[in-house]
Amino acid sequence: MSLATQIKPISYLKSNAADIVKGFAVNPEPLIITQNGEAKMAVVEINQYEKQQEQLALLRLIALGRKEYQAGNITEADAFFKEMDKEE
Repeated sequence: MSLATQIKPISYLKSNAADIVKGFAVNPEPLIITQNGEAKMAVVEINQYEKQQEQLALLRLIALGRKEYQAGNITEADAFFKEMDKEE
């Protein structure tokens, strides 16, 4: 199915919720829900949602690390591991 066929009005969501859930087993593409002809929300399969959340968390960590690096808040690897060994 193409993304265009996965755009439905909110009335479709209201009357076909169970079928939508079943449909994700066959076609896990997000379903875009419109209201008054304007896209308002996306319905996604739970595994896809969880994967997206994990990816966002990883991207946040990368951005935080980059910000810390640019601010000069770095530790050499040897010093880091020596410090970690002390804490054991």
